[in-house]
Amino acid sequence: MSCTRPRICLVTPALAAANNGNWHTASRWAQMLDGPFEVLLTDRWRGEAADVLLALHARRSAESIAAWAGAQPDRPVALALTGTDLYRDIHHDAAAQRSLALARRLVVLQERAVDDVPAAWRGKAVVCFPSVEPLAAPPRAPVPPLSLVMVGHLRPEKDPPTLFAALRRLAGRGDWRFEHVGAALDEALGAQARALQRELPAYQWIGALEHAATRERIARAHVLVNASVVEGAPTVVVEAVASGTPVLASRIPGHLGLLGSDYPGLFEPGDAGALATLIKNVLDEPAMLPALSQAAARRAPLFEPAREQATLRALMAELLEIPCP
Repeated sequence: MSCTRPRICLVTPALAAANNGNWHTASRWAQMLDGPFEVLLTDRWRGEAADVLLALHARRSAESIAAWAGAQPDRPVALALTGTDLYRDIHHDAAAQRSLALARRLVVLQERAVDDVPAAWRGKAVVCFPSVEPLAAPPRAPVPPLSLVMVGHLRPEKDPPTLFAALRRLAGRGDWRFEHVGAALDEALGAQARALQRELPAYQWIGALEHAATRERIARAHVLVNASVVEGAPTVVVEAVASGTPVLASRIPGHLGLLGSDYPGLFEPGDAGALATLIKNVLDEPAMLPALSQAAARRAPLFEPAREQATLRALMAELLEIPCP
């Protein structure tokens, strides 16, 4: 170990230009670890001197993990598992499985994720809930109209078609407005969003936004919708809960591990009718929105920055065999 501050090489396959969940996680962790540790944030380990490798994504960081382990097998690797790791890659991809074997610790971002780590490596897992810095909530407009927002690039994992089908079931009502934030990574889905925008004036696809502008829209909305079929621990859900914005979310492990299995705003993935019914209930039942808000608020302490920072620093100290800073 270096004689000054221990150095962490933090590898993420997505850098700032990607503006996605992996990048936001890596950027946040770099800031939280800085101080007692020196952090090198990069998309690939290129042989730089460091004491610990902290890598995001078992498959996409597999080359860096293998190279690190081959060059300095005595220096530890911590691997943060993403949604595509947990629910796809680590179960059939040889490079991802090799990453699991080489890592000394596996970091998962919500409490249900431990169950999805293969049994042979489950003992390595540690839960580190994501967090966001507090944001002063702007004033929300009165209901109606109900303001809803969905945040996520248009790609199959986010399941925009289920959202589109649900909103079509609300076409005859004039008491809701929907903003959809995210770039069209799948052009066919972008075409569907443009078509829906022409068909339903209440729906507005506004494309990609800077992070600060996106957070402001989440905080102003009455409800965040997240229809994904695959998620690790979606940052937008954490941002919504921290802003006091309740969530309607698909019943997948990535949401259950953040919101809890008894959260009242869950619907089966791909079930547009169930999502439409939840939105109707929020519109028509005065007690529904406060109930969602209270249920979300009970989970908010899990997502405090001090908790995430303490977990990360304790993990690095454990791997380095030094006192926890």
